Amino acid sequence: MTLVRASDALALSNLTDAALRVRAVEAASTYDAALLISMTHGYMTTASRKGARTSVKTLDAYALAIKDYVPWARDAGVTLLHPGRRDGGRYVAWLQTRETQGNGKRGKLSASTVAQYVAGVRALYRALRWAGATEAQPFEDAHVPPDPTPGIVKNPPYRQEIDAALEHCDARLSALLLLCAHAGLRITEALNTTTGDISAGRIRIHGKGGKVRVVPLGKRVREAVTTLPPLTPEGNLFQWDYHQATYRLQKAFRAAGHGDAWRGFHAARKHSGTRLYTATRDFTRVGLFLGHSSVDTTRRYVAVQDDDVAGDVENF
Repeated sequence: MTLVRASDALALSNLTDAALRVRAVEAASTYDAALLISMTHGYMTTASRKGARTSVKTLDAYALAIKDYVPWARDAGVTLLHPGRRDGGRYVAWLQTRETQGNGKRGKLSASTVAQYVAGVRALYRALRWAGATEAQPFEDAHVPPDPTPGIVKNPPYRQEIDAALEHCDARLSALLLLCAHAGLRITEALNTTTGDISAGRIRIHGKGGKVRVVPLGKRVREAVTTLPPLTPEGNLFQWDYHQATYRLQKAFRAAGHGDAWRGFHAARKHSGTRLYTATRDFTRVGLFLGHSSVDTTRRYVAVQDDDVAGDVENF
């Protein structure tokens, strides 16, 4: 569920320039995180590059970042509309040294989480400039060090866990897992699948940013999805939300003896990308299959063996 009501953001977007500036100045001067989140939502959905197609996931991530930054700024003596030139770097340093919170996790924030928080706060300042409240860009020169450990190493693809877990799934849960692990769908894409999306052994996907792609379904996936009766008049094959689907798959992994191996649905998508790359040796084709706009993104989804070129260099 989104952290901001769309009506709040739309109401702010419909204000006159003068009224919007007044609200922005008021929110910043009182460190009103809720109003600043609504203002950022309004900016993202009406004035950013993606506009109304900005995903709810992105909006929620930015909202969490602002909820973290605003109290820090207040306690650190940062004036939101007139921050010091070093305040962006101070916040990044604080993020890198603070302990993670919630979800039973311990240790420092990951580099990807730090980058996500900083992206959210940068969006906040773009929103404040959009509202005419400031020209400040405190994070323009703030450097966010990348994680030296590749994502494919931190969260590698599932291997034998997929087939083992499938033995403990009912027909509908099996179809969901296969859509992610064999057809390479994102979990939100899989959960939104309808019977009308499937035709002639292919599935039509409405992906991130409104992009549409057609994905071929292997025999195993075809058999799994075409035998499922729809659950709604619209033809929806699933009625679970993300958390309900996660609970069911975690349970299947535990039953299969791989409870400690559960790493979310993205590892299933990487399983698909890695298997397809092994068969084709072509990142471009894998990227098209997964719906990536950049091959550089695809490389982060494929686990390549350390000795992958050993045979090629043998006779150099």
